[in-house]
Amino acid sequence: MSLKSLALSTAIALAGPAATLTLATGPALAQDDTLSVETATGTAEVPRAPQTTAVYDMAALDTLDALGVEGLTSTDKTYFDGLADYQGDIGTLFEPDFEALNALQPDLIVVGGRSAPQAEAVADFAPTIDMTIEGTDLLNGLRARIEAYGRIWGKEDAAADLTADLDTALDDARAAGREAGDALIVLTNGAKMSAYGAGSRFGWLHEATGMPEAVEGLSAAQHGEPVSSEFIRDADPDWLFVIDRGAAIGADSQGAEATLDNPLVRETKAWQSDQVVYLGAADVYIASGGVQATRRTLKTVTEALTAAAGS
Repeated sequence: MSLKSLALSTAIALAGPAATLTLATGPALAQDDTLSVETATGTAEVPRAPQTTAVYDMAALDTLDALGVEGLTSTDKTYFDGLADYQGDIGTLFEPDFEALNALQPDLIVVGGRSAPQAEAVADFAPTIDMTIEGTDLLNGLRARIEAYGRIWGKEDAAADLTADLDTALDDARAAGREAGDALIVLTNGAKMSAYGAGSRFGWLHEATGMPEAVEGLSAAQHGEPVSSEFIRDADPDWLFVIDRGAAIGADSQGAEATLDNPLVRETKAWQSDQVVYLGAADVYIASGGVQATRRTLKTVTEALTAAAGS
């Protein structure tokens, strides 16, 4: 039994024997009603200007919001105050609610990142595209997603403006990072720490700023390379870029500042020069690859680098 059929059977059972439920298969789309776009899994046919879209990816939701796309419904938690209006009842990033999704009857479903493994399951309910952006090529991936969304919703001019703004922010970041020294990217998770290099999911920060790695050859694994305070002291970076996972997901755990504030980390050039930058945790960890999240991160880094250069 398909998930669509399962959702139908479950909903009828819950509603009682007299209930009926109509699944949204929708009319067959004529060729003029669709277009081809590039996704994380290849070229896909999607409806033009979908009126109702279920979005299971915060990076996608962030960019669609910036484009002014209407008719968006997302998960029960969107992590950002600015995206709260899109919160819905269609499940979580990891577990779609199939009955609610069937009731929504979307014209299009967007998954990506954490929700990408659910692409096949939700495709029972509407055309589905996986718009995952790989961290190792985040900036090019973001440009491609902006262009694709602009074409889908007929917002090519708005998409071009977003890309131009992104490129300006990148120019500013590269100018600020040119003579700033090296950097180490650290993610804290309570009292635990991991470091990420240029080839990792957060490595785009090195590309964006042009800043070299304080330590080369770090693992490119999804969860980074576990490190200690001694490691950070020995790396002695000019700059520390810090992502607090606990803050990103709303966990009740020790914060990044408390984790790093110890005698070993205090020996580093970054700490002694007040060059420890706490990045917007949800921007980098949850909505990485969203255009607004990326611009906020670039602004935080650029302002810190510029302030240090002027001091």
